[in-house]
Amino acid sequence: MTGAEASSTAAPASADDAVRAGLTSVQVTLARARAGANAIPASRRPPVVLLLARQLSHFFALLLWAAALLALLAHMPQLSAAIVIVVVVNGVFAFIQEYRADRSVDRLRDLMPAQAVVRRDGHRRQVPATDLVPGDVVLLEAGDRVSADLRAYSAAALAVDESLLTGESVPRRVQAGQELYAGTFVVEGAAEAIVAATGTGTRLAAIAAMTTQTRRPPSPLAVRLARVVRIVAVTAVAAGTVLFGVGLLLGLTPLQGFLFALGVTVALVPEGLLPTVTLALAYGAHAMARRNALVRHLEAVETLGSVTFICTDKTGTLTRNQMSAVRVWTPAGQAVITGEGYDTRGHVDAAPTVGEQVADLAYAAVRASRGRLVPHDGARQPHGDPMEVALHVLALRCGVNVDARAANEPEQRWLPFDPVRLRTASLCGTTLYTKGAPESILADCRGDTAPALLAAHTMADDGLRVLAVARRATVAPEAAPDARDLDLIGVVGLLDPPRPDVGDAIAACRRAHIRLAMITGDHPATARALATQVGLCGSDPLVVTGAQLPADDRELGELVDHDGVVVARVTPEQKLRIARALRARGHAVAMTGDGVNDAPALREADIGIAMGASGSDVARETADLVLLDDHFATIVAAVETGRATFANIRRFLTYHLTDNVAELAPFVVWALSGGTFPLAIGVLQILALDIGTDLLPALALGAEPPNPRTLTGRARTGQLIDRRLLVRVFGVLGPAEVIASLGAFTAVLSLGGWHPGQAPAPSLLAAASGTAFAAIVLGQLANAFACRSETRPAFLLDPRRNRLLLWAVAVELVLLCVFLGVPVVVRTLGGSWPPLAGWGFAALAVPILLLADTAHKAWRGRRLSTGAAVRR
Repeated sequence: MTGAEASSTAAPASADDAVRAGLTSVQVTLARARAGANAIPASRRPPVVLLLARQLSHFFALLLWAAALLALLAHMPQLSAAIVIVVVVNGVFAFIQEYRADRSVDRLRDLMPAQAVVRRDGHRRQVPATDLVPGDVVLLEAGDRVSADLRAYSAAALAVDESLLTGESVPRRVQAGQELYAGTFVVEGAAEAIVAATGTGTRLAAIAAMTTQTRRPPSPLAVRLARVVRIVAVTAVAAGTVLFGVGLLLGLTPLQGFLFALGVTVALVPEGLLPTVTLALAYGAHAMARRNALVRHLEAVETLGSVTFICTDKTGTLTRNQMSAVRVWTPAGQAVITGEGYDTRGHVDAAPTVGEQVADLAYAAVRASRGRLVPHDGARQPHGDPMEVALHVLALRCGVNVDARAANEPEQRWLPFDPVRLRTASLCGTTLYTKGAPESILADCRGDTAPALLAAHTMADDGLRVLAVARRATVAPEAAPDARDLDLIGVVGLLDPPRPDVGDAIAACRRAHIRLAMITGDHPATARALATQVGLCGSDPLVVTGAQLPADDRELGELVDHDGVVVARVTPEQKLRIARALRARGHAVAMTGDGVNDAPALREADIGIAMGASGSDVARETADLVLLDDHFATIVAAVETGRATFANIRRFLTYHLTDNVAELAPFVVWALSGGTFPLAIGVLQILALDIGTDLLPALALGAEPPNPRTLTGRARTGQLIDRRLLVRVFGVLGPAEVIASLGAFTAVLSLGGWHPGQAPAPSLLAAASGTAFAAIVLGQLANAFACRSETRPAFLLDPRRNRLLLWAVAVELVLLCVFLGVPVVVRTLGGSWPPLAGWGFAALAVPILLLADTAHKAWRGRRLSTGAAVRR
């Protein structure tokens, strides 16, 4: 029997009992054997050969291919072959990193929660969406993703967002008997539906099979990188061309001039830039995943580092999201409830008559809720809204058997949460049970509600979340949504204690100059109490409600652009306006959300952050970052990793550009001397430096972990290459490495009897060239440790914090010995094993570079301190 047949046989009204029971375990097993897993095949990717071809044909690669061709035409086959090897090795490496990063994103996406609530064997269960089979009875609520093609059996105010399939932004109202499609989202109401088709049989799968995947537009980071590499490449070609002409004017032959120009061009091309950046982003994404933050797009890793304003919700993010009813007010008196979390063992401290009303309130609150404490693997697990689960726990602590009492008044109509009236309700038999915000419920209650309102305010002032519970007997189904003249049962105060380390995370934001705002739907007194308790605001905080927000976006931005502001009773539309207003004021905004209606605000923010444990599928699909633990401290950890990633890219650029200076200097000195000063290193040696000794340390710098100062001071959101970096490269590190390498080269020549203007013997020139090569490698070794920080000297940094760099340096030393000690390699590259004195001169590159770096950092530190003192 097909899925459609299964649904058609299950849907008739005479099958009510069968629908309420759902499929049996045996039926599920048989259906899964026929239909397979409810999964859409992964989108087809470009062939591996095509991906590799892209890495061999980008701008840099084409530049080097041209250089290889020119070298071949100039009768230099060894140089041509070496350049080809560089292109291929660099392309293969970049391909491997991109391929692995792409698969890493897939693995993170696979971790995204995708659950469905079904009724099987007569019980309500939560199962992976992939386990759905044709004929399953699926229970849908606002925020759920439709994970298979369904036919609605019953629907209550059901609205579905089908923009994924149709492009229509207005949700579609769905009635009983109509179809729902996989990939769409429930934005309002609730329904029971029967699975008609799964996996490849869904409409979404058919569309996916016909649709060509489009590439995402380049991120700001990609645009900045493209600008950097093009400027460097154009500079390399221009420098090579100009110095080719200079060399000819100084008496070089055309072949010498070409060799010179080619060396200059190759020396300045940053072959390893793109794969290193990709690796840094992928490493950052993995680091965030280890800290329970899943990045849905790699470029978001860098964007996180620029966040200047975090708008966080309250429940579950700042709090533990394990609510407990701790205080109840009834017309007969008050009660105090003890017990921890969702443990049903507890005590109701109240007079007997009050205890009866507390039990009555608990039953009514549960009937107006969907959250329950459900059996699972021999224990009870929370399912649904934590507040509603806490109400069910209250009923169990009062000894109320909700299911037994509910059998006498079955539910006739469910009224989902109304964001305008701030309540939910359920018509059971002819009695309407409702719960919601006290100011909303009490306004519709008969009699004197002043004592209840006073009790609600007192609870809110104590930091409790407050709900009023009421009912009305004899209500017709059609009149349920607008029922008035309610009978008040009581007011309940629920406590959701703050997470223990939220205070430390908030303090870290303050050190990082990140402003914070609490955006919540709770009562302003409850929000204020918690914000004060965790240190988000001071003793006199700015607390406003959504209704008090100005209509003008400019005034709104001025109002909320304060650290520690609390906005309570906010609607999703107001949340969107807040994100937009803060961005208009120049902030990089991170916005948290978990509901369906939070999606616009998450999309508007620079970084949308969804709750992975308790959030809706809509929010998770919209967000850039998903918190698996719904924890505010995880946001701060992700921001720290984002800042570290941006800093790591700058570290690599500093390291590589310093090497460029050292590689270019011998050619400049050679050309300016008219060829009378010998060329210290050749083009093949430059290639050995770029792709051999320098690449692994550069990659290790891309994986430098955050340090204690990462979250100190403002975020750096400027260009990757700025004046500070250029001064450090061309004014400090580069010249120090040039002095060390050319100084060692000249010293070995002088010890061998060479005088300026003479042509040194080939063996002496080879030994001196090997010394210069060793000095550059050793200088870069020291440079790798110097680049770990822009402010602190290398000797103050613990080398064990980046063990990848230690391994990279070890490999770099091994390669140095290979390049200078293996005969076949020496004959290919040029240069030879330095004499003992040459090794001594080359080793001086380490202290020279580290001393220059330390002196510059000390000078800059004193300069900044003096400037700060003057400003004060």
